[in-house]
Amino acid sequence: MATSDFWQRISATVATSEWTGETTGAAARNSARTSKLWMVMDAVTVLAAVIVAACLEAYLKLFPGVKEFWQQSMIERRSTGLLVALLGGFILSLIYISGRLNLYSPARLGGFLNEQRRTLQACFASGLLLTGAIYLLHAAEIPRGLVLITLGLVLISLSMRRFIYRIFLYKRFERGVGTRNVLIVGTGPEAHALRHHVDNIRHLGYTFKGFIEFPGSSSRYVAESGDVVGDLDSMFQHARKHFVDEIFFTTPHERGMVQDVLEKARAFGVNLRVVPDMYDGLAWNSPIEYIGQFPTIPLHCGYVPELALMLKRVVDVVFSFLTVLLLSPVMLAIAIAIKLDSHGPIFYASERLGKKGRVFSCLKFRTMVRDAEKRQAELMHMNEREGVLFKVSNDPRITALGRFLRKYSLDELPQFFNVLKGDMSVVGPRPPLASEVREYKLSHLRRLDVTPGITGLWQVQGRQDPSFDSYISLDVTYIENWSVWLDIKIILRTIGVVFAGTGS
Repeated sequence: MATSDFWQRISATVATSEWTGETTGAAARNSARTSKLWMVMDAVTVLAAVIVAACLEAYLKLFPGVKEFWQQSMIERRSTGLLVALLGGFILSLIYISGRLNLYSPARLGGFLNEQRRTLQACFASGLLLTGAIYLLHAAEIPRGLVLITLGLVLISLSMRRFIYRIFLYKRFERGVGTRNVLIVGTGPEAHALRHHVDNIRHLGYTFKGFIEFPGSSSRYVAESGDVVGDLDSMFQHARKHFVDEIFFTTPHERGMVQDVLEKARAFGVNLRVVPDMYDGLAWNSPIEYIGQFPTIPLHCGYVPELALMLKRVVDVVFSFLTVLLLSPVMLAIAIAIKLDSHGPIFYASERLGKKGRVFSCLKFRTMVRDAEKRQAELMHMNEREGVLFKVSNDPRITALGRFLRKYSLDELPQFFNVLKGDMSVVGPRPPLASEVREYKLSHLRRLDVTPGITGLWQVQGRQDPSFDSYISLDVTYIENWSVWLDIKIILRTIGVVFAGTGS
């Protein structure tokens, strides 16, 4: 379920106290990390193309003279240095030209055909430099056919790789995964045109979250807009409330005001873009990026550790798959035991809130009687937790088998299917109920900035601490200090907690 249903479900006004956060990083660092990944992939693609071209010659004898060239280069070592220099020069020129053509910028910001055209342009320009270098160096021993087939393979590989990546990206956007929530400042015709653009071009990966009313805006447009969520004073409160990633300015105003907003955007870790033809001086040396047909100037882009998050996802999938595979006999035995122990379904699916308030079904083995949720109100006076959490040590709703499963955390094994699906991670804050989030302060929503997990810092460090503030504090500490190594340490400590039988 999309994030737009999130606040409808909890149907409450969250406290309006300001959330203050640390600056999440500079735009240059974020761009550099993303670009490095694509640069490395381009270099690997070129090397793979050379190897494939050589193999084609070896088995199909496509290029006369290649065999003699390899023997001279690799055995007599007459051309090895020249070959390595030309190959390295081609890779560097391809990377440089691709960078100048913005092929390493986010794929969603440009069109597919435009990206393919720029890919062809980069390969063609790099190929001209390579063949020109061969000609000037009089490297007659390098077969021209091998060079041409290598260039062809590089072009096909780069085009296909970017095409497949776009298909994968668009599929994720269709499921509402990886999209970026946006607020639009202004309610004039430009703002409405941009909103229409964002809503109708789905491959951009943006989700509109509302307009911010601007002082002096045309009253006609304000009155016609049913999506005004606030004004400039409350803009960042609404940005926190709706998990906004980017804010678009479509209304020109004085430079000092925009500078103040920019400083707040840096503190809140929200990207800020302006539609050009305004703010002389603020956007100097800033590149213009097109959101569909709309030119924007990014004033600040928060840092996202894309490579580390990709590695985290790989670890999640591999670890969950192996866990399900190895423990499938145990899970089958638990399912049979639940059926024999009490009436009711084997699994219990609870609607939880995940990253950015996305609603999903969290699976567990059933450990309570069938009408447990209806009886919770009768036990509220026995609650041992502070704040919004609920826990009763001797909960009469828990079955005999359920107590055993909870003690060793075996009831949570089905959540590895949630991890494989992508709704959860192995490590992260526990996914809350909508009823719990209804009681959150604005600062507590920080927990929903990341994918929820099966285990986390609170599970291994403060599980028996009844303090809700401690619960939130440990989750925020995990988010602000996250690393793959921290995840591994939490997983290892969780194994110890499970065998010690200290679960709830």
